Amino acid sequence: MRRIVAFRCADETLVGSLDVAAGTIGVLIVSGGNEVRCGAHRGMAALAKALAAGGMPVFRFDRRGIGDSSGINGGFESAADDIMAAAAAFRAHCPQLTRLVGFGNCDGATALALFGERAGLDALVLANPWVVAAVDDLPPPAAIRARYATRLRDRTLWADLVRGRINISSGVKGLSRIFRMHSDAESSLELGFFAGIAAIPSTIVIAKGDATAQAFLAAAKRHRWRGTMHVIETASHSFAGPGDADALLSAVREGVR
Repeated sequence: MRRIVAFRCADETLVGSLDVAAGTIGVLIVSGGNEVRCGAHRGMAALAKALAAGGMPVFRFDRRGIGDSSGINGGFESAADDIMAAAAAFRAHCPQLTRLVGFGNCDGATALALFGERAGLDALVLANPWVVAAVDDLPPPAAIRARYATRLRDRTLWADLVRGRINISSGVKGLSRIFRMHSDAESSLELGFFAGIAAIPSTIVIAKGDATAQAFLAAAKRHRWRGTMHVIETASHSFAGPGDADALLSAVREGVR
């Protein structure tokens, strides 16, 4: 059974969806970007339904200024009060809960890492965490390098070079510009993320071909992070490819338990 729940956050009213189950372990889902609580391609709604069918109650919500919730959208970095209010509402409607686990994708995952401890969460499952600030809408440098490494192994590329179909000078200038504008230097966001997951048991879920995931892997290497990680063979950031939903469900179930 799924119920709609309205609850207060500061002076605003937030709206959430509760998938009811009898279990004592609950999953709080935080949507990424400006997505409403159902998630991209309704992926978070489907995930919630599947988890609840297995006995885990699940709560999703729209943060302030998103979807059905009132207020001003301040972005994921201002979501501390929203996550704390949602966690409190979840516990109030499911008093049997003894353990609360946060799940999020992209900057929803990052918000949980930044504010999960403050919200009293017991563990986190974080998919494709966002840890690198974007510049001019270009991908993170780790993703660019991965893309060009793949291209350099493509025989078609070398054949096109021999036939003069590729402007080498233009390509070199473009790459030079990209790498001047991008760096892998630690950002305050990155530092905050890794401090957050050091404070709460955390599992990372990675979409192998996703640019955001590749940027996270580069950051994890810099921080020598050796935590639990599940890699799903997909390039879909929202796990919308064939078989992705089942793979994500399996990874989340394992991370929650």
